[in-house]
Amino acid sequence: MWIDTHCHLDAPEFDRDRQAVIERASQAGVGMIVVPAVMPATFEAARQAAEQCGGTYALGTHPLFVKEAGDDAIDLLRAALQRHRDDPRLVAIGEIGQDHFVDDLKDPAGNALQDRVYAAQLALAVEFGLPVIVHVRRSADDVLKHLRRLRQQGKVVPGGIAHAFNGSAQQAQAFIDLGFKLGFGGVMTFDRALQIRRLAADVPAEAIVLETDAPDIPPHWLYVQEKDRAQGRDSRNEPAELPRIAQTLAELRGWSLAQTCDITAANALQALPRLQALIRA
Repeated sequence: MWIDTHCHLDAPEFDRDRQAVIERASQAGVGMIVVPAVMPATFEAARQAAEQCGGTYALGTHPLFVKEAGDDAIDLLRAALQRHRDDPRLVAIGEIGQDHFVDDLKDPAGNALQDRVYAAQLALAVEFGLPVIVHVRRSADDVLKHLRRLRQQGKVVPGGIAHAFNGSAQQAQAFIDLGFKLGFGGVMTFDRALQIRRLAADVPAEAIVLETDAPDIPPHWLYVQEKDRAQGRDSRNEPAELPRIAQTLAELRGWSLAQTCDITAANALQALPRLQALIRA
């Protein structure tokens, strides 16, 4: 069974055919989908999408949404975690983290806001004993800094996934040492993505999980250039693409497709332990 550890199935891009997307994923052998929210306004949509697909969800505020989420985002997250703490489909806090790519969050105020919201959400992960799904675009060192700081204080975040990992080999090892898995998806399918492909080939087998980040990060066979997207051509990714994405990983590692499925699924269960009960059920 394939596990898509990161799919925004609640996104508006799926409103017109969400059930068909779910059915295609099932036909492709994707037996579990993790749906991370991006801010409190999407918590319920993420939960409902997870229930619709028989999958799971995570709750948190994404760094790109820290301004839109509002000053009460942490209070709303705490309330939601308390309300759903016994829901077996709630498997993590996420998508949280930091982003140093987008211009309007690069200024000191934007960085400070990201820093504050991320730190507060990590504190909730410690409090509720949940793993985290972290966004690390050009921000791996800052994301790691907070995880290490908590550990120095004797407050350990119970692992999780570094989503769409794009850092260095040293940063990869730092996440692994903290009990994290590394998420690989559509970018890995591009021949020019040399660093990510090298990481996918070289990091320990027990560190790798697969994801689509659908509807985003399409693999190379779905990629449409911006000028073509402006003319209406669709580049939407979806969870049914996961096995084909996995074929790239299999080729990079010298694994069979069946080995790739077994290894990455086992790793996902370690990263997000609450998945195990649902899969057994």
